[in-house]
Amino acid sequence: MTSIDVQELTKQYGATRAVDHLSFSVRPGQVTGFLGPNGAGKSTTMRIVLGLDRPTSGSATLAGRRYVEYDEPLRQVGALLDAQAAHGSRTARNHLRALAVSNRIPARRVEGVLEEAGIASVADRRIKTFSLGMRQRLGIAAALLGDPAVLILDEPSNGLDPEGIIWIRELMRCLAGEGRAVLVSSHLMNETASFADHLVVLGRGRLLADTPMRDFIDSRIRPRVRLRTTEGDRLRPVLLGKGLAPVQREEGLWTVEDVRVEEIGRIAAQEGIPVLELTQEEATLEQAYLDLTAGEADYQSVRPTVTQEA
Repeated sequence: MTSIDVQELTKQYGATRAVDHLSFSVRPGQVTGFLGPNGAGKSTTMRIVLGLDRPTSGSATLAGRRYVEYDEPLRQVGALLDAQAAHGSRTARNHLRALAVSNRIPARRVEGVLEEAGIASVADRRIKTFSLGMRQRLGIAAALLGDPAVLILDEPSNGLDPEGIIWIRELMRCLAGEGRAVLVSSHLMNETASFADHLVVLGRGRLLADTPMRDFIDSRIRPRVRLRTTEGDRLRPVLLGKGLAPVQREEGLWTVEDVRVEEIGRIAAQEGIPVLELTQEEATLEQAYLDLTAGEADYQSVRPTVTQEA
């Protein structure tokens, strides 16, 4: 089974432990979001997986082998870590051709990924003339070049326009649907929530969570229902009698925590209480992530406050 397996991985830089006995796996058939504050160890871990750095101890393997043990690694794993890494004086086509030759990938594949990434029309332009979004598309094309079973992408939507963001989101879902293992590092919580099936969250080099995304959110944030009724005086004692704690927000508007809309709707129907609005306030990945990583970030901003003029 093709997967990424990290076992007891540790990386020490002098007195700094960037990765601390880290273990997790990225399985085929799903997109795994790789999250954590700046300095959490995500980049170091990905570099070790890709053979760009050596671990102090532990291991990181792809289908049971280290990256450096593959003769033609682009056929096994495609990666985008830095869209600026391509030589600026080369054209996009020649950049991909060089990668293809080095891994014995057919030349026709170059034209295929140029089309897929939407940059075929600029394939003969020098890379130094590319915008960040165009470089990003080129980096994704390079990652796809060997038709690999494993993809590792660091901030893949960085610099992309809205059409590009939708494209990369659908691409990752499609790749996972084909049975590939896809690891995606991102700081964009809403975007990650749109494509990830599973989450691996780091903090100060340690594993904080390794769980399906929905389970991660539900375990951190309590569900809440929002409802509106003209008979709040009747509703409140009924809900209290059921062990719930309704809170009035404004005239006719109530919120109730630790409950689902189905239960509130059933109670209101049984009591004949009219309900004008009944909505489940779904927790977000961002809320759950911030709840988990509070105190784990090396750099924390002070939230701005609005000063009222006299």
